[in-house]
Amino acid sequence: MTNTSAAAFDVALFGEAMLLLVADRPGPIENATAFHKRTAGAETNVAIGLSRLGLKVGWASRLGTDSMGRALLAAMQGEGIDCSHVICDASQRTGFQFKGRVTDGSDPPVEYHRKGSAASHMGPSDVDEAWLRSARHLHATGVFAAISDTSLQAAIKCMDVMRAAGRTISFDPNLRPTLWSSPETMRHWINELASRADWVLPGIEEGLILTGETTPEGVARFYRQLGAKLVVVKLGAEGAYYDSDVAGTGRVEGFPVKEIIDTVGAGDGFAAGVVSALLEGRTVPEAVRRGAWIGARAVQVLGDTEGLPTRVQLEEAGL
Repeated sequence: MTNTSAAAFDVALFGEAMLLLVADRPGPIENATAFHKRTAGAETNVAIGLSRLGLKVGWASRLGTDSMGRALLAAMQGEGIDCSHVICDASQRTGFQFKGRVTDGSDPPVEYHRKGSAASHMGPSDVDEAWLRSARHLHATGVFAAISDTSLQAAIKCMDVMRAAGRTISFDPNLRPTLWSSPETMRHWINELASRADWVLPGIEEGLILTGETTPEGVARFYRQLGAKLVVVKLGAEGAYYDSDVAGTGRVEGFPVKEIIDTVGAGDGFAAGVVSALLEGRTVPEAVRRGAWIGARAVQVLGDTEGLPTRVQLEEAGL
């Protein structure tokens, strides 16, 4: 393992940020008359979660110079995240999305407007290898890989650079089937990326789609056989199942939730909890428990990041 004691960042991430417009009332999005403005993006959610816990985080992306891009950049900088490798291009536009509201605890409807966005133009040339290697860990998701052919190649390059440097890599499949040309293409590339990661974090439904297995144990075994040192299968309210080199196998119970407001972002909160704890040297069960706690917080608020805790809140919870 390469010595990373002098690393500039704890975690580096590449990915698309989008402006999120959340409907002010339940029902079809088209019936909403007002929206709350938030940030969105799998990688940015995790970046914010990690930064709030006191880790040094670097995020690379492309944004337009439109009002949405300016708002997103200011929000990320306001979270203390290094944005020195975010390119703002006046010739490109920033992606955005609408999100509806539900009252039954189900996944809310989401409508994306990201095709041809600034971030989708990212490619291997956007990967500054020296900057990337200045982090001791890379967190990657299947979303960045899915938004364009060039972003897929950039995602592969990021993981290959960090593997060659002896850094650890976590990967959340975070499936977006509508962004891929076919389910077969999605399965191929997501599993190809997962084979490059040390820690793989699929949800149980994602795992069933990607592996053909029918149990958390089977899903975990599939990715362990691809080379993962740790697989954590998220089981929603039931917690999570893990299979690892150092801690064997086990389950962590979920945290009770009084009311589910919005399920979007829970998996990103879970990832922030697991990754932060492992980078701090916590045990696998402790890391998974932290992830489950943050995921439970995330579903009780309207936006993707409002439930992500600070370090003080984490310590008050004994996690």
